[in-house]
Amino acid sequence: MLNRKQKLLFLKFFSLFSVVRGYNILIIVIAQYLSSIYILAPELPVREVLFDVNLLMLVLASSTAIAGGYIINSFYDSEKDFINRPRKTMLDRLVSQHTKLSTYFILNFLSVVFASYVSFKSVVFFSIYIFMLWFYSHKLKKFPFIGNMVAAILAVVPFFAIFVHYANFDIVIFVHATFLFLLISMRELVKDLENLKGDITHGYNTIPVVYGERTSKLMLTALSLLTLVPIVLLITKFKDEIGYMDFYFYASIAGLVLFLTVLWKSKNKIHYLILHNILKFAILIGVFSIVLINPGFLANKLF
Repeated sequence: MLNRKQKLLFLKFFSLFSVVRGYNILIIVIAQYLSSIYILAPELPVREVLFDVNLLMLVLASSTAIAGGYIINSFYDSEKDFINRPRKTMLDRLVSQHTKLSTYFILNFLSVVFASYVSFKSVVFFSIYIFMLWFYSHKLKKFPFIGNMVAAILAVVPFFAIFVHYANFDIVIFVHATFLFLLISMRELVKDLENLKGDITHGYNTIPVVYGERTSKLMLTALSLLTLVPIVLLITKFKDEIGYMDFYFYASIAGLVLFLTVLWKSKNKIHYLILHNILKFAILIGVFSIVLINPGFLANKLF
């Protein structure tokens, strides 16, 4: 049995894990490794990718920088989040702001240290990435369009670091990246709809606040239609490159139809939360569907 002090320590650890979105970072790490094995460096033996120390350092640099980004975002949005997500905010507040900021600087320092193992260019790359994560949380996220665009770009940047590492410039990779970018852009706009009340209260000029819910829904519809472009390209022109992952993209078309149906019937926060979860689920399934590109590849090359 845990005593009171141990329980409090455990709760604080869980609170910090919640602040840095540990579950999101785990998915990003898995996505980076799966995309390296199946998309960015499919010609290399799996062992060589898994035991690539430079890749590991880039993944660690990305993970610590992203964790720091979540902390600074939570720091600036604490009052707004208390309105939008009161339960999560109460949990997050178990850790003091001083502790969060200290952890933020430690994580950023570690990110640069990990990057320095790879090259000086990596240090510059992640230093700029860390700055942009701060600048987005401090200023840019309060502006319509710019905030959404930057948020989507920052979410894709960790994969760009791996892409540069393997120097694979196949067009199919850009099409995959475009699909992911559009999904994340949709998710960011849905989050703005979900957080409308808190954004209005604290003066965040997001797209729903400035232009209204109907315009936001029209934009989401346009983004959904744009997302069909990389999907169609992947299941037609690049069918050989994506293998059995085409099943995921066919399912994505059905998912977009479901998304749009729910979108135009949405009237309150719970509906937008459902839409947010649909997009999160689509991204999560997409990560694990990467193995469908060549289902037997991992087993044949590793064992």
